[in-house]
Amino acid sequence: MPRKPKKKETHEEELQPNAHILGAGEVVEQFITETLETNYMPYAMSVIMSRAIPEIDGFKPSHRKLLYTMYKMGLLNGSTIKSANIVGRTMQLNPHGDATIYETMVRLSRGNEALLYPYVLSKGNFGKAYSRNMQYAASRYTEAKLEPIAAELFADIDKDTVDFVDNYDNTMKEPTLFPVTFPSVLVNANTGIAVGMASSICSFNLKEICDATVSLIKNPDYDINEAVKAPDFIGGGQIVYDDAQMREIFRTGRGSFKVRSKYAYDKSNNCIDITEIPPTTTAEAIIDKIIEKVKSGAAREIADVRDETDKKGLKITIDLKRGNDPEKLMRKLFKSTPLEDSFACNFNVLIAGVPRVLGVRDLLLEWIAFRMECVSRRVYFDLSKAKDRLHLLEGLQKILLDIDKAIRIIRSTEEESEVVPNLMIGFGIDKIQAEYVAEIKLRHLNREYILKRTKDIEELRKNIEDMEDILSSKARIKKIIVKELETVVEKYNKPRRTEIIYAAAEEEEAEIEEIPDYPVHLFFTKEGYFKKITPQSLRMSGEQKLKEGDSITQTLEATNNTDLLFFTDCCQVYKAKAADFDDSKASVLGDFVASKLHMDAGESAIYMAVTTDYKGYMLFFFENGKVAKVDLAAYETKTNRKKLIKAYCEKFPLAAVYQIAEDGELVVQSTAGRILLLNTGAITPKTTKDTQGVSVMTLKKGHRVAAVRAYKDGEFQKPARYRTRTLPAAGALLSAEDAGEQLTL
Repeated sequence: MPRKPKKKETHEEELQPNAHILGAGEVVEQFITETLETNYMPYAMSVIMSRAIPEIDGFKPSHRKLLYTMYKMGLLNGSTIKSANIVGRTMQLNPHGDATIYETMVRLSRGNEALLYPYVLSKGNFGKAYSRNMQYAASRYTEAKLEPIAAELFADIDKDTVDFVDNYDNTMKEPTLFPVTFPSVLVNANTGIAVGMASSICSFNLKEICDATVSLIKNPDYDINEAVKAPDFIGGGQIVYDDAQMREIFRTGRGSFKVRSKYAYDKSNNCIDITEIPPTTTAEAIIDKIIEKVKSGAAREIADVRDETDKKGLKITIDLKRGNDPEKLMRKLFKSTPLEDSFACNFNVLIAGVPRVLGVRDLLLEWIAFRMECVSRRVYFDLSKAKDRLHLLEGLQKILLDIDKAIRIIRSTEEESEVVPNLMIGFGIDKIQAEYVAEIKLRHLNREYILKRTKDIEELRKNIEDMEDILSSKARIKKIIVKELETVVEKYNKPRRTEIIYAAAEEEEAEIEEIPDYPVHLFFTKEGYFKKITPQSLRMSGEQKLKEGDSITQTLEATNNTDLLFFTDCCQVYKAKAADFDDSKASVLGDFVASKLHMDAGESAIYMAVTTDYKGYMLFFFENGKVAKVDLAAYETKTNRKKLIKAYCEKFPLAAVYQIAEDGELVVQSTAGRILLLNTGAITPKTTKDTQGVSVMTLKKGHRVAAVRAYKDGEFQKPARYRTRTLPAAGALLSAEDAGEQLTL
């Protein structure tokens, strides 16, 4: 059992200033779990239940309050009115500030183009969902009313189809849900972030969803994928369709799919016009990313990119340089920019006050159950009204037998309060019927009036019998829902906006990017700086600029499409192309490789290997005298991986790294001054990158391998002195002839 928190005693003098406040000045220890439960949980539950997660009717409370206010204002008909007026009236239900209410209205509007089937008909500037720069005008300038489709949200709302609750100050009533006649929860996109959970529902075509719902009502085992192929967005675009992926989303309500922009190539102007983009991005985000790619040299085909959006709609124009393939460029941009983006699905919906993640089929079944309840309540409401009406008319029918008697009873009654009881006694009717008869005007006490009122009794009885049959038959309720869905499709059906393209047609071999190839000189320094300089620029340059204390350790001649392998002091290798670095000059420091290649914190490049065909070997000399010979092909990858771990053995301190194209002789020198002339052919190559290698130099205690360099013919007077037939070997000290020519360490 956890011990109970103890109260700390406080000094009496500390309590004196607030002695009149109970518990003031006391410091109370309590468990963090208790604090979270009492203080944070109510807030979290409020956000989940009353703010961020949509319900089965497809709306959050903020949407519902706004639309219901507009409905009560009579904005289903007539002309538009100022948005500020609507926002002000909505604050009677939603007291969270006018700005948030107006933002809600903007998103629901036709002008903003955020919803596939908007509920608010807008007039004025309501901004655009696909642009972060195109902001909406203030509410005092814009006007709005309800779209015709909004009538389907409020159908029979006044017939007790849904529950009503008090507003925040108990002065008005508002609906807890809308009795929507179609599955609006899936027809329009909806996103929300709560506490500890979120919701992200994509939009679907109205006809497809209604057809799937009708089929599901008729056959609960129906495969909805036959009617609903994929989501549909107001912004159009193309869904890269993967059947297994889409079926998983439809089944579980979770997953993601790719949405691609639509474009057209204008041959006369040599430009690409992008007119439809994914719903998860904006035109500005796309343009910014394309500009970034152009600056980094990854999209050299582009001459210019600009936003040409106007009243006709979205348009991003990319000007091409001559001789470039637009389709090839777009394939590249799809991979590296938001022109192709993923939509993450999380169909989290409040069902009877409980957040549940449901697939499309389960959501439709929940909606069918909800709508069946709405229809049942509507029929019950109409039935009650019809029974009440029949009851009154049956009383009126009895008066028809003797109108003169009714008049005589009323005239002969001395007190007004006795009129109703006397009518009840005189005709054998109840109080409600007698009240109805007593309220009839004198001019209506004629046979014609009464016959007109009573001729519908038989029809009413038939209707009542029919409604009672409906309430006792789920099949008949389902038929009503089916008929309503068919009517909605007939009224509001629109063709798909988002095209479906199949992933099978998109499977292409990764194309090797064409890199301009030209001779370059590569320089790598001890501190990890890199320069790529063209021969022409190098001839015109002066002394190399270096950081203080730095020096050039490697100078190589190569070409611009050469692969570079930067080995680091953390046993990793980072791969790049020489083309990834800008052409530089001798007068600049160059690129700091660790930053350019986004190496891990504290990691530094210590050696640069250069290759075009991954032939040859990497030699890793360790301080303990071991050497690992790794085939350079071990670092070649089929995928475009930029970082490889375990690039060499991390068990021993590294003394030197060396790249060789073919076997030859190297000079290995120890701190004891001993020299070993090593032929690399004596070492067996390995394909395992982090191999421990083999011992080639025996070292006395306290000594280590200090340096490695290539052997030059004629460097030693008697090279045989430093060679050995067996490995490992201790090497030899410099002879007197060689000592004068060698540099000391």
